[in-house]
Parts: sequence; C-alpha cells; structure tokens
Amino acid sequence: MNPEPLPILENGDHLDRAEFEKRYHAMPYLKKAELINGVVYMPSPVRYYRHARPHSLIMGWLLTYEAGTLGVAVADNCTVRLDDYNEPQPDAVLRIMEQCGGQSAISADDYIEGAPELVVEIASSSVSYDLHDKKAVYAQHGVKEYLVWQVLDEVVQWFSLQDGIYQPLSPSAEGSISSRIFVGLSLDIQALLRGDTRQVLQSLQRSMQTPEHQAFVQKLQQAYP
Repeated sequence: MNPEPLPILENGDHLDRAEFEKRYHAMPYLKKAELINGVVYMPSPVRYYRHARPHSLIMGWLLTYEAGTLGVAVADNCTVRLDDYNEPQPDAVLRIMEQCGGQSAISADDYIEGAPELVVEIASSSVSYDLHDKKAVYAQHGVKEYLVWQVLDEVVQWFSLQDGIYQPLSPSAEGSISSRIFVGLSLDIQALLRGDTRQVLQSLQRSMQTPEHQAFVQKLQQAYP
C-alpha cells in the first residue's frame, strides 16, 4: 500500500519546523518558503526592479567585503534554522565563521543553525512582514544587525541589536552607514538607491583600507585554521 502523499505547503499553514522541512523537501520546484512563528510564508514571484536587481547590488557589496575580510562568509537565500517554529530564508546573510568565534554554524545536513551576525532583506515597502514579524524573530534570536531595503519607499534601514531591541544606525555626514559588528563594512545609501554600483564599492573599499579593518582581519585570522 502506497503511503499518502505529503500535503503541499500553502501560504498561512501552521506547522512546526520538522513538518515544514518535510513538505518543503517534497516540493523541489518551490523556490522560497519561510517559517515565521510557526506560520508558512511564500513570497510572490520575484520582479526585476523590485527585488532581483536590488538583491544583486547587495550581494556584490557583501562579496566585496568578504573578499577582503578572511574569516567572514556571505550566503544568498539560505535557510536558517533558529528554533522549532522559525526557519527563515533571508535574501542575504553575512556571518563570522564559527571557527573564528561566530555565533552560527553549518549543520551536518548543510543548513545554517543559529543566528548570523547580519541579515539583509529586500522588501517592497514598510508594510512588508520583513519589518514586522521577521524583524521581531531576528531580534528574539540574537541577529546582531538587520538591514532592510524598502525598494518602493526608496529607504534603507540598518538596525543594531541593543539590549534585545533593534535601534537604527545613523548615517555619517557623508551619507554612509557602517556596521558595528563588521569593521569596515560601510554602505553609501544614496549611491545604492541610485543604483551606482561603482560608487557603492569604491566607498566600501575606502572603509576597508583602514588600520581598524586590518586589526579586525588580524583578530579573525588568529582563530582561522
């Protein structure tokens, strides 16, 4: 007797992580689904200007930082296991590798377990669940920094976790925001919103050509195998 087929994932399903993963694995054609506080979220198809292009700019920025900072690692659209009822799939993460003192690890079955130091989400607007339910979950589980690009609103918000609450990071006089965790990780907000990739990367590279960034890299390398 053949076993009954697994029910497919549906937006709004209430599941635990084990059942969510089982159904997700049975749907290889599904590109993205997330479990937030035990509720399944399945985003709409990805549009070019509202998501795909901004996502590419963020990945180029993060990969440039990784290339000059041994001991950190970028990931794109990876599943993150936070607890039995929360398994988001962020647009991008930047993590300190576990052997260098990072707070997340890679599981035996190749997922991130624990909170990455930085999570980035591309949201359509301020009403997106990225700025509500997911933001609360990330704070609860200790994601130290959270960056949200609200594409339709033309707003970039970068939050730092302070005493369990996300506080916005303020831009410098030049209009750049810098990470408190990843030394030298700076983002020229206006250049990003203009889609000026060259200026975004030039600004980042200037921030990485400092004694402070070199000291951060040396600190990470002391633990790097």
